[in-house]
Order: sequence, then C-alpha cells, then structure tokens
Amino acid sequence: MAKYLRFTQFIIALVIMILIGQSQTLAKEKKGVDADVQAALNRLYRTTPAAKVVAKQAKGILVFPKVRKAGFIAGAQYGEGALIQRGRITGHYNIAAASYGLQAGVQTFGYAMFFMSDSALESLNNSAGFEVGTGPSFVVVDTGMAKTLTTKTIRNDVYAFIFGQKGLMGGFGLQGSKITRVNP
Repeated sequence: MAKYLRFTQFIIALVIMILIGQSQTLAKEKKGVDADVQAALNRLYRTTPAAKVVAKQAKGILVFPKVRKAGFIAGAQYGEGALIQRGRITGHYNIAAASYGLQAGVQTFGYAMFFMSDSALESLNNSAGFEVGTGPSFVVVDTGMAKTLTTKTIRNDVYAFIFGQKGLMGGFGLQGSKITRVNP
C-alpha cells in the first residue's frame, strides 16, 4: 500500500511540474497567446452560434484557448488567456485549479467566460484572484441551453462555454478554480 501511495504522489508531482513548465513557456509568448485567443473565439462562434449571441451584449470576454488538465486521484489544470473588451485585448490572465477525488486522465479544452454586467467585470478586474463559482451569478452553458439562449433570455452575470475538448478525463471530485491577472 505504501508503494502505491508513493507512486501516486510521484505521478502527481510529475504532472504538476509538467504543467508549470508549460505555463512558464507560455508566459514568454504573449503575442502567441493573443493570436490563439482570437482564433479560439472565432472557433467557438463557428461551433456554438449562441456564443455569438451572448457576445453582442457582453461587457468583456475572457478566453483561455487551451487549458490543460491532468490527474490521477489528485489533479491540476492550467491555462493562459486574455480579456477582450470592445474588440481589443485589455489584459492577460491565467486559470489554475486543483482537484481531488476519483479521477484519472489527461485533457485539453478551450474556455470562454462572457461577462454581462459591469459589476461582474469589475469583480474580475479588482480581485486578487477571481474564484470561479463565487461572486457574480455564473452559468456554464451546455448544448441544451445553447439552443435556447437568445438576447431576451440572458439574465446572469457570467456565461461560460467549454469547447474543443480533446483527451480523456473521467471521474468526479472536488475542484476549485482561480483566475489571476498577469502582467506580460
């Protein structure tokens, strides 16, 4: 049993080191991140027309083109992105999360958050780290909801779209995500 626990801890440490190494490489390539952000947003609009409907009323759109997630019992995820306001990038952010529970796998995905009110956007900009799921009313848009979303049904502060999923990650557990503004 002790060998199993040491092996699990080794795998977790390895995954976290890989994710941190990739994040440092990405931090040096902000211009590449900016191009990836715009390409990811265009891809989201093509695959999920409801996202374009929400974007028309959004005060800001925070896009993470590639979030990497890996775990075995304990897991971690990390991604870098940018905030778009009135068609231009106004800040760079990262998202990091840790999770614990019955889970295994590796996955990448895109993530976009549409801030619908000035107060929600202010909460992102004025916090030391925006915690997903706390603060403004937050809705993750699934396929069914996307079909019924119109400019008249938008009522929440933040709408989140997950897109472009690749890899395999299964299980369930507790997770907390934090979004932090970074200076390039």
